[in-house]
Amino acid sequence: MAATTTICIEPRVKDLLTNLKRHPRESYNSVVARLTDLAIDCDPLSDEAIHGIEEALEDIKQGRLHSEEEIMKEFDLL
Repeated sequence: MAATTTICIEPRVKDLLTNLKRHPRESYNSVVARLTDLAIDCDPLSDEAIHGIEEALEDIKQGRLHSEEEIMKEFDLL
């Protein structure tokens, strides 16, 4: 038999967990297990993605920006 543990959660969190149930009789254990699987299985950003973000942030700092209007004009979307 599996060991059980009691945890304290705020009513708001319980409501959130209830809303995440796939069906009314799904256990909170199943909901929490799904959430932890998602959290653990999420791939962190790749080195390439992090590098791209860093480059974009540097562009912003250096003022290398284009307005939406400029881009729309460039691609004849206006």
